[in-house]
Formats: sequence, C-alpha cells, structure tokens
Amino acid sequence: MSELTEPMTGTHLQVVLPDESPEMSPRTLVDLGIRAEELGVDAVWLPDHLLPPAPYGRAFGGVYEPLVALSHLAARTGRIRLGTSVLVAPLRDPFLLAKQVATLDALSEGRFVLGVGTGWSREEFSALGSDFTTRGARTDEALRLLRHLFEGEGAFEGRFHSYERGVFEPRPAGRVPVMVGGTSDRALRRAATWADAWQGVGLDTEGFVAARNRLRELTRRPVWAGTRIAWSGGEEEFDRTVGLFRELAAAGADSVAVWFGGAEGFGERMERFAAALR
Repeated sequence: MSELTEPMTGTHLQVVLPDESPEMSPRTLVDLGIRAEELGVDAVWLPDHLLPPAPYGRAFGGVYEPLVALSHLAARTGRIRLGTSVLVAPLRDPFLLAKQVATLDALSEGRFVLGVGTGWSREEFSALGSDFTTRGARTDEALRLLRHLFEGEGAFEGRFHSYERGVFEPRPAGRVPVMVGGTSDRALRRAATWADAWQGVGLDTEGFVAARNRLRELTRRPVWAGTRIAWSGGEEEFDRTVGLFRELAAAGADSVAVWFGGAEGFGERMERFAAALR
C-alpha cells in the first residue's frame, strides 16, 4: 500500500441519506437527518439527478431536489453540516445555483457544503439539451463564477457565461466550502484547484490512499480527503464495512460517508453502525 497519513482532524462519520424512491415521504429524509445529528454524525449528503433515463434507484438517487430538501432540513437541525454528494453542476444554471447556494448558506448559518461533480449519464445530458462533452469545462467555469459572485466585484468573462454589470446578494458571510467528487485524474485536479474537500466513491483502502496521495501531489493547500462506502444489511457485510471504515481511518481519511440502503430500516442500520465505531 502507498504512503499513509494521519487525517487532518480525525476521521468523521458522515451519512448519505436515502433518496432513491418516489414513494418515500420527504419527512423521512428530515427525520433521518435529525437522527444523524443526535448520533453526532458530522454531515449528511443528498444526491442529485434531474431527468435520468431509468427509474430512480441506487444508480440514480436524487428523487427530491437536494437544495430544496436541505433548506428544509436546515430549519430542523442546528449543528450537522448539510451537503450535496454530488450536485451535477453542468446541468445547472450557475447564476441561479449561486443564488441558491448563498441563500442556503444563510438559512443554515454556514453549515452548507456544495458538493459538485460533472455527471456521468450521457442520456441525461441529452434529455436536458446539455452538451456532455464540455461538462468538465463548464463545471470548472461554474466554480470560478460562484467564487467571483461570492467574493469579487465587477464583470466576469468566461467561455460559457459572462456579465458586465450586476449586483449579487446575499453574499455569504464566510467561505462556502466546496467539495469535489470523483476519482478520475481530472476530478482530482479540479479538487486541487477549487475544492476545500474531495470525496471518492467505490474505493477500497488502497485505491483511496492512491487517489489521496495524488491529490496531495497536485496541491499544497489543505484539502479534506474523504470517500463513500455502503452497508445496506447483512451480518457479514456489516463486519466487512465496519472493518473498511476502520481501515480508511487508519489510512488517513478525514471523513467516510456511509449509505445505509433504502429508507426502510435506514435509521436502525445507521444507529448500529455508529455504535460500532464508538
């Protein structure tokens, strides 16, 4: 295995909330977010899809729009961080996204984390009339535009979006954390350039260490490095997933986000997992 490092602040348990079924009441998301906060979970995440080519499920989570849902959850919680894992940035108008992010940052009193990715479903891009081939470049420009709107003044000129004059408010009181998701070298470069945090997915411990070390090569900035894993039931899988969490922690993961399967029984599985880590 490649070089191990200590996590920057200890390894934090995070939770990817279930958002795969249109039959699930949105109240379930809120109740699970509240339970996660009571358990001391660091952050909860919601996925994002707008018009997938197949029924929602594990591949296409994101039934409830994440920014709206997290705004509601912000009003019901007081400590836990709230984020998107991940919002498909090139499918969003960046000016509207900036307004939504700044508003959610204010509503949550600084607890929102904007997690972004470029998307992977060519069919979804086609259905929405969006160019799949430029999704990386448009994601980079969107992040640059958001930072300009939040922190800068004056005109902005980009390849896809520009403006000469205009007033943007509310400006966030502090820096809105950006998390970049993905395991490709391009995603790691994007995280090195723009992100406060990076989140992998589908990685074993060795894969996480290799990606994290590559990120460290690309930037000297302190970028929080985490990843996502899953446990949806089963005794053998429980032991394996708890073991994987501990391996990732020992390998220097700053956070490990866990998806606990479908909504039914999600809270009980989450509580059991959190208890096993104490």
